[in-house]
Amino acid sequence: MKVSEVMTRDVRLVRPGDTIEEAARIMAELDAGVVPVEDNDRLVGMLTDRDIAVRAIAQGQGPEAKVGDIMTSEVRYCFDDQDTDEVCKNLADQQIRRIPVVNRDKRLVGILSLGDLATVAEKASAGAALAGISRHGGHHSQSSGLH
Repeated sequence: MKVSEVMTRDVRLVRPGDTIEEAARIMAELDAGVVPVEDNDRLVGMLTDRDIAVRAIAQGQGPEAKVGDIMTSEVRYCFDDQDTDEVCKNLADQQIRRIPVVNRDKRLVGILSLGDLATVAEKASAGAALAGISRHGGHHSQSSGLH
């Protein structure tokens, strides 16, 4: 199965200069824990609800803090024409639960979450991805320092 068959297409974006309050409001409206960050029509980062909690609020920053100051700027992505089993393995290896989806022109076309995969992909692949993602620590651990 291809990523394009299971990804979420309704993606809203924030900009580095937006406040985390504005970003959190968008997350609440979408009932989502992540929002891509774009600047000049380019994907420059990802902001998660955990970024807001750990990198902003826990560090004493308020709702006026800027997205660009706390976002994860190292963006991992997958392609819309990739096989979901391959992406499941990559999610596990990289210990991430959500990933932006781009087309071959590297234009953002959606978001893929572990939940998207679990509902339609082979249970074994989604389970293996969850097991890998749930390993303690790793490169994307919030406690490994600010990005």
